[in-house]
Amino acid sequence: MNQTNLSDDLFIIEGCSAAEGDKIGRPQTTYWKDAWRRLRQNRLALLALVLLIVIIFFTIFGPSICGYSFEQMSSDMNKAPSAKHWFGTDSLGRDLFARVWIGGRVSVIIGVVGAVITTIVGAIYGSISAFAGGKVDSVMMRIVEIISSIPYLIVIILLSLMINDSGITSILLALCLVGWCPTARLVRGQILQLASAEYVTAARVLGVSSWKIITRHMIPNTMSVIIVNLTFRIPGYIFSESFLSYVGLGIKTPNTSWGMLASAAQQNMFFYPYQMLFPALMIGLTMLSFTVFGDGLRDALDPKLRR
Repeated sequence: MNQTNLSDDLFIIEGCSAAEGDKIGRPQTTYWKDAWRRLRQNRLALLALVLLIVIIFFTIFGPSICGYSFEQMSSDMNKAPSAKHWFGTDSLGRDLFARVWIGGRVSVIIGVVGAVITTIVGAIYGSISAFAGGKVDSVMMRIVEIISSIPYLIVIILLSLMINDSGITSILLALCLVGWCPTARLVRGQILQLASAEYVTAARVLGVSSWKIITRHMIPNTMSVIIVNLTFRIPGYIFSESFLSYVGLGIKTPNTSWGMLASAAQQNMFFYPYQMLFPALMIGLTMLSFTVFGDGLRDALDPKLRR
């Protein structure tokens, strides 16, 4: 039998060499970097984010761009949109472009601040309730059920009438009084899942105080759920403020908001529809953008969807 001489040149070593054994194949990533990467892949959520940035930009700088004060009256009453008045004017000759963005500033502030306050209060309340457990948890949850059983709109209307103030503070107080209950229930459910985790048990054995366990371990591990809940709460508060102002229980003159602008335009809607169009459009776009962005953020932060 003929034997063939095989040289080393006829073979190729596959795989990494010894020098490349410890080389990192791809850059290291964190949970938040991976969430941002997946969020960038959601084009609809990015479009909603860009739209929100544009709206917030105009609520901050829009009134100064047009050169008119939102309280400035003129003889140009009920004028259609033009180069002089981009969104037209109202029945008193006030520039609607300035008034829409001033009103948007009030509506967005109430929506964001109200959602942040209720999220913080609800997260702390739900965490304490779940961590304490037993009778304390039962009593705290019964309190939440009692508050939640009261019709939300009735509470807001009664508080608005009792306070009798046209400022932002009274609206925030009315919205935040019962708005924290859904967040408390949500966070409580998440904390109950984490209560039996090994790192929580280890912290208890080491003598870490309950407050530190809640603030340093439990709440940070539910932060993704809290953030997503926050983005979904903001459009609800914007709509609530707009509704209250629309029915005359919210912001009052000389201040303004999107709901108040829509209420003022309702009387002349068939004659001057543009006066209703712009505030209603801003309310719809803002609520839709927050909802779509919150949906994309939920998908990005969900660890079950990681690849």
